Amino acid sequence: MFGTICWKFGSRRIFNAMGAMYAAVLFIGITNATSVQPVISIERFVSYRERAAGMYSALPFAFSLVTVEFPYILVQSLVYGTIFYSLGSFEWTAVKFLWFLFFMYFTLLYFTFYGMMTTAITPNHMVAPIIAAPFYTLWNLFCGFMIPRKLIPVWWRWYYWANPVSWTLYGLLTSQFGDLDQPLLLADGIRTTTVVAFLEEHFGFRHDFLGVVATMVIGFCVLFAVVFALAIRNLNFQRR
Repeated sequence: MFGTICWKFGSRRIFNAMGAMYAAVLFIGITNATSVQPVISIERFVSYRERAAGMYSALPFAFSLVTVEFPYILVQSLVYGTIFYSLGSFEWTAVKFLWFLFFMYFTLLYFTFYGMMTTAITPNHMVAPIIAAPFYTLWNLFCGFMIPRKLIPVWWRWYYWANPVSWTLYGLLTSQFGDLDQPLLLADGIRTTTVVAFLEEHFGFRHDFLGVVATMVIGFCVLFAVVFALAIRNLNFQRR
């Protein structure tokens, strides 16, 4: 669906390509987070019984739920990434395609772990979406697509850096276009600049910052997974 809607966006304008990435990341990511919440809620109450029987402790249970997501998300990223990347007509080089898969994989991971975390810190999967939903709105608003970072008021700019989706878009767009010195016609139809210069001037994206961006995306995965595990160990919502 995204591939046909965003047909050849990767070979056209920067904003088209970024819009396609933005829509796909939020739609698929939030779907992952929402769909995992009832599963974790059921598994958690099963774990109460097993822990009471002395079968296993909380941390191995929590990390098993984290680990089992790795192959599922990998398959999802490969299927989605290959279809979307080809239909979007992004540049077919091994490095850029692997960067695309890298950022999609860890993005879907942190969305899934975020859904697991919100379930672990709430009594059930009906309360978890209520807690999670406001953050989806904030992630959407401050991700840098609707309002670029340089246009966000200074007193709110800190949340851009605390927003995992902004790091994802930074990584996806920069890995695909951040090394292009090709001329780019601006919106007025008269002036031109290079793709590299436009990304830095308009969005504040730099290609040499890509390693830091990749580390931050992995960091959000680790953060949400660790909070999930600690919540499973320390919070007990079982009713007797």
